[in-house]
Amino acid sequence: MAGQKNHAYHILPPSIWPLTGAIGAIVMLGGGVLYMHDAGPWIALIGLVMVLYTMWSWWADMIAEGEAGDHSGIVQIGLRYGMLLFIISEVMFFSAWFWTFIKHALYPAYAIDGVTVTPGVWPPAGIETFDPWHLPLINTLILLCSGCACTWAHHALVHDNDRKALKQGLWLAIVLGAVFSVFQGYEYAHAHFGFSGNIYGASFFMATGFHGFHVIIGTIFLAVCLGRAYAGHFTKTEHVGFEAAAWYWHFVDVVWLFLFATIYIWGS
Repeated sequence: MAGQKNHAYHILPPSIWPLTGAIGAIVMLGGGVLYMHDAGPWIALIGLVMVLYTMWSWWADMIAEGEAGDHSGIVQIGLRYGMLLFIISEVMFFSAWFWTFIKHALYPAYAIDGVTVTPGVWPPAGIETFDPWHLPLINTLILLCSGCACTWAHHALVHDNDRKALKQGLWLAIVLGAVFSVFQGYEYAHAHFGFSGNIYGASFFMATGFHGFHVIIGTIFLAVCLGRAYAGHFTKTEHVGFEAAAWYWHFVDVVWLFLFATIYIWGS
Protein backbone atom coordinates (compact mmCIF):
# COMPACT_ATOMS: atom_id res chain seq x y z
CA MET A 1 0.00 0.00 0.00
CA ALA A 2 1.38 3.41 -0.91
CA GLY A 3 2.73 5.31 2.07
CA GLN A 4 2.69 2.29 4.35
CA LYS A 5 5.81 1.77 6.49
CA ASN A 6 7.47 -1.52 5.52
CA HIS A 7 10.71 -1.29 7.54
CA ALA A 8 11.79 -1.19 11.19
CA TYR A 9 13.65 2.12 11.01
CA HIS A 10 12.45 5.51 12.21
CA ILE A 11 12.55 8.23 9.55
CA LEU A 12 13.18 11.53 11.31
CA PRO A 13 11.11 14.57 10.34
CA PRO A 14 12.91 17.81 9.40
CA SER A 15 14.58 19.37 12.46
CA ILE A 16 16.00 22.81 13.22
CA TRP A 17 18.34 21.56 15.94
CA PRO A 18 21.39 20.67 13.78
CA LEU A 19 21.36 24.24 12.45
CA THR A 20 20.92 25.90 15.85
CA GLY A 21 23.61 23.67 17.32
CA ALA A 22 26.08 24.57 14.57
CA ILE A 23 25.34 28.30 14.89
CA GLY A 24 25.63 28.12 18.68
CA ALA A 25 28.98 26.30 18.46
CA ILE A 26 30.38 28.88 16.01
CA VAL A 27 29.17 31.79 18.17
CA MET A 28 30.61 30.18 21.31
CA LEU A 29 33.97 29.51 19.63
CA GLY A 30 34.18 32.99 18.13
CA GLY A 31 33.13 34.53 21.43
CA GLY A 32 35.81 32.55 23.23
CA VAL A 33 38.47 33.87 20.87
CA LEU A 34 37.20 37.44 21.31
CA TYR A 35 37.16 36.95 25.09
CA MET A 36 40.88 36.14 24.94
CA HIS A 37 41.33 39.50 23.22
CA ASP A 38 39.53 41.43 26.00
CA ALA A 39 36.17 41.65 24.23
CA GLY A 40 34.12 40.40 27.17
CA PRO A 41 32.47 37.00 27.72
CA TRP A 42 28.96 37.83 26.51
CA ILE A 43 29.23 36.53 22.95
CA ALA A 44 30.64 33.22 24.19
CA LEU A 45 27.88 32.97 26.80
CA ILE A 46 25.21 33.57 24.14
CA GLY A 47 26.71 30.72 22.08
CA LEU A 48 26.81 28.50 25.17
CA VAL A 49 23.12 29.17 25.87
CA MET A 50 22.29 28.30 22.24
CA VAL A 51 24.21 25.03 22.49
CA LEU A 52 22.61 24.08 25.81
CA TYR A 53 19.12 24.92 24.53
CA THR A 54 19.77 22.81 21.41
CA MET A 55 20.93 19.87 23.52
CA TRP A 56 17.91 20.11 25.80
CA SER A 57 15.44 20.37 22.93
CA TRP A 58 17.03 17.67 20.80
CA TRP A 59 17.15 15.18 23.64
CA ALA A 60 13.57 16.08 24.57
CA ASP A 61 12.54 15.20 21.01
CA MET A 62 14.39 11.87 21.29
CA ILE A 63 12.62 11.07 24.57
CA ALA A 64 9.28 11.87 22.96
CA GLU A 65 10.13 9.57 20.04
CA GLY A 66 10.99 6.76 22.43
CA GLU A 67 7.81 7.22 24.46
CA ALA A 68 5.80 7.24 21.22
CA GLY A 69 7.21 3.82 20.29
CA ASP A 70 9.39 5.02 17.41
CA HIS A 71 12.53 3.41 18.84
CA SER A 72 12.23 -0.09 17.44
CA GLY A 73 14.79 -2.80 18.15
CA ILE A 74 16.99 -1.81 15.19
CA VAL A 75 16.81 1.86 16.18
CA GLN A 76 17.87 0.99 19.73
CA ILE A 77 20.86 -0.91 18.35
CA GLY A 78 21.88 2.18 16.39
CA LEU A 79 21.61 4.35 19.49
CA ARG A 80 23.75 1.91 21.46
CA TYR A 81 26.39 1.89 18.71
CA GLY A 82 26.42 5.68 18.79
CA MET A 83 26.98 5.74 22.56
CA LEU A 84 29.69 3.10 22.25
CA LEU A 85 31.55 5.14 19.63
CA PHE A 86 31.26 8.22 21.83
CA ILE A 87 32.81 6.35 24.78
CA ILE A 88 35.63 5.10 22.52
CA SER A 89 36.34 8.72 21.55
CA GLU A 90 36.48 9.58 25.26
CA VAL A 91 38.97 6.77 25.81
CA MET A 92 41.22 8.33 23.17
CA PHE A 93 40.79 11.73 24.83
CA PHE A 94 41.96 10.49 28.24
CA SER A 95 44.76 8.47 26.65
CA ALA A 96 46.38 11.77 25.69
CA TRP A 97 46.51 12.93 29.32
CA PHE A 98 47.84 9.58 30.50
CA TRP A 99 50.44 9.73 27.74
CA THR A 100 51.79 13.15 28.75
CA PHE A 101 51.90 12.24 32.46
CA ILE A 102 53.67 8.92 31.90
CA LYS A 103 56.08 10.41 29.34
CA HIS A 104 57.23 13.14 31.71
CA ALA A 105 57.39 10.71 34.62
CA LEU A 106 59.63 8.31 32.69
CA TYR A 107 61.73 11.03 31.04
CA PRO A 108 61.74 14.10 33.32
CA ALA A 109 63.20 17.22 31.74
CA TYR A 110 66.75 18.30 32.55
CA ALA A 111 67.22 21.57 34.44
CA ILE A 112 69.71 23.92 32.78
CA ASP A 113 71.22 26.70 34.90
CA GLY A 114 73.92 28.49 32.94
CA VAL A 115 76.43 25.76 32.13
CA THR A 116 75.17 23.39 34.83
CA VAL A 117 72.86 20.61 33.67
CA THR A 118 70.97 18.76 36.39
CA PRO A 119 69.22 15.45 35.59
CA GLY A 120 65.47 15.66 35.95
CA VAL A 121 63.57 13.98 38.77
CA TRP A 122 59.93 12.99 39.14
CA PRO A 123 58.00 14.41 40.83
CA PRO A 124 59.85 17.69 40.18
CA ALA A 125 61.82 19.14 43.07
CA GLY A 126 59.63 21.06 45.50
CA ILE A 127 56.41 19.20 44.59
CA GLU A 128 54.59 17.65 47.54
CA THR A 129 52.25 15.03 46.11
CA PHE A 130 49.07 13.67 47.67
CA ASP A 131 49.13 10.59 49.84
CA PRO A 132 47.11 8.13 47.71
CA TRP A 133 45.96 6.15 50.75
CA HIS A 134 43.92 8.90 52.33
CA LEU A 135 41.41 11.09 50.48
CA PRO A 136 42.17 9.65 47.00
CA LEU A 137 41.46 6.14 48.30
CA ILE A 138 38.24 7.33 49.96
CA ASN A 139 37.16 8.95 46.71
CA THR A 140 37.93 5.74 44.85
CA LEU A 141 35.67 3.74 47.16
CA ILE A 142 32.93 6.38 46.86
CA LEU A 143 32.97 6.28 43.06
CA LEU A 144 33.03 2.48 42.96
CA CYS A 145 30.06 2.33 45.34
CA SER A 146 28.27 4.79 43.09
CA GLY A 147 28.89 2.49 40.13
CA CYS A 148 27.53 -0.44 42.14
CA ALA A 149 24.38 1.57 42.95
CA CYS A 150 23.92 2.33 39.26
CA THR A 151 24.25 -1.37 38.45
CA TRP A 152 21.72 -2.19 41.17
CA ALA A 153 19.24 0.26 39.62
CA HIS A 154 19.78 -1.23 36.16
CA HIS A 155 19.35 -4.79 37.44
CA ALA A 156 16.18 -3.81 39.31
CA LEU A 157 14.66 -2.45 36.12
CA VAL A 158 15.74 -5.16 33.66
CA HIS A 159 15.33 -8.30 35.74
CA ASP A 160 12.72 -7.45 38.39
CA ASN A 161 10.90 -4.44 36.92
CA ASP A 162 11.24 -3.00 40.42
CA ARG A 163 10.77 0.74 39.92
CA LYS A 164 11.22 1.51 43.62
CA ALA A 165 14.68 -0.09 43.62
CA LEU A 166 15.42 1.68 40.32
CA LYS A 167 14.81 5.06 41.96
CA GLN A 168 16.68 4.13 45.14
CA GLY A 169 19.72 2.96 43.20
CA LEU A 170 19.76 6.12 41.09
CA TRP A 171 19.41 8.33 44.16
CA LEU A 172 22.35 6.60 45.82
CA ALA A 173 24.50 6.78 42.68
CA ILE A 174 23.77 10.50 42.27
CA VAL A 175 24.46 11.38 45.91
CA LEU A 176 27.75 9.47 45.92
CA GLY A 177 28.77 11.12 42.65
CA ALA A 178 28.08 14.54 44.17
CA VAL A 179 30.09 13.63 47.27
CA PHE A 180 32.99 12.60 45.05
CA SER A 181 32.93 16.02 43.35
CA VAL A 182 32.89 17.82 46.71
CA PHE A 183 35.86 15.79 47.98
CA GLN A 184 37.72 16.42 44.73
CA GLY A 185 37.21 20.15 45.15
CA TYR A 186 38.45 19.91 48.75
CA GLU A 187 41.55 18.08 47.53
CA TYR A 188 42.24 20.76 44.91
CA ALA A 189 41.88 23.50 47.53
CA HIS A 190 44.55 21.84 49.69
CA ALA A 191 47.03 21.00 46.92
CA HIS A 192 50.61 22.10 47.60
CA PHE A 193 51.27 22.74 43.92
CA GLY A 194 49.57 24.81 41.24
CA PHE A 195 48.56 24.33 37.64
CA SER A 196 51.22 26.61 36.17
CA GLY A 197 54.97 26.62 36.66
CA ASN A 198 55.54 22.85 36.70
CA ILE A 199 54.71 19.95 34.40
CA TYR A 200 53.50 17.79 37.28
CA GLY A 201 50.78 20.24 38.29
CA ALA A 202 49.72 20.84 34.70
CA SER A 203 49.46 17.11 33.95
CA PHE A 204 47.77 16.35 37.28
CA PHE A 205 45.08 19.01 37.02
CA MET A 206 44.36 18.40 33.33
CA ALA A 207 43.88 14.65 33.82
CA THR A 208 41.98 14.72 37.12
CA GLY A 209 40.17 17.95 36.25
CA PHE A 210 38.73 16.60 33.02
CA HIS A 211 37.73 13.45 34.88
CA GLY A 212 36.01 15.61 37.49
CA PHE A 213 34.15 17.41 34.72
CA HIS A 214 33.00 14.04 33.37
CA VAL A 215 31.82 13.05 36.86
CA ILE A 216 29.65 16.18 36.98
CA ILE A 217 28.25 15.44 33.50
CA GLY A 218 27.61 11.81 34.49
CA THR A 219 25.86 12.91 37.69
CA ILE A 220 23.57 15.17 35.63
CA PHE A 221 23.01 12.27 33.22
CA LEU A 222 21.87 10.04 36.08
CA ALA A 223 19.73 12.84 37.55
CA VAL A 224 17.89 13.15 34.22
CA CYS A 225 17.31 9.40 34.27
CA LEU A 226 15.96 9.67 37.82
CA GLY A 227 13.54 12.37 36.70
CA ARG A 228 12.43 10.20 33.82
CA ALA A 229 11.97 7.26 36.18
CA TYR A 230 9.61 9.37 38.32
CA ALA A 231 7.79 10.36 35.11
CA GLY A 232 7.13 6.68 34.39
CA HIS A 233 9.67 6.29 31.61
CA PHE A 234 11.82 3.18 30.99
CA THR A 235 10.62 -0.40 30.71
CA LYS A 236 12.36 -3.76 30.84
CA THR A 237 12.82 -3.73 27.07
CA GLU A 238 13.07 -0.01 26.28
CA HIS A 239 15.56 1.89 28.42
CA VAL A 240 18.32 2.99 26.05
CA GLY A 241 18.65 6.39 27.74
CA PHE A 242 19.29 4.83 31.14
CA GLU A 243 21.58 2.20 29.64
CA ALA A 244 23.68 4.94 28.01
CA ALA A 245 23.95 6.73 31.35
CA ALA A 246 25.04 3.51 33.06
CA TRP A 247 27.68 2.84 30.40
CA TYR A 248 29.00 6.38 30.75
CA TRP A 249 29.11 6.15 34.54
CA HIS A 250 31.04 2.88 34.47
CA PHE A 251 33.46 4.44 31.97
CA VAL A 252 34.03 7.27 34.45
CA ASP A 253 34.69 4.66 37.16
CA VAL A 254 37.27 2.82 35.07
CA VAL A 255 39.08 6.02 34.10
CA TRP A 256 39.34 6.96 37.78
CA LEU A 257 40.84 3.57 38.64
CA PHE A 258 43.56 4.17 36.04
CA LEU A 259 44.08 7.71 37.34
CA PHE A 260 44.34 6.48 40.91
CA ALA A 261 46.84 3.77 39.98
CA THR A 262 48.89 5.89 37.56
CA ILE A 263 48.93 9.42 38.97
CA TYR A 264 48.28 9.00 42.69
CA ILE A 265 50.21 5.76 43.35
CA TRP A 266 52.80 5.18 40.61
CA GLY A 267 53.37 8.81 39.65
CA SER A 268 54.00 10.02 43.19
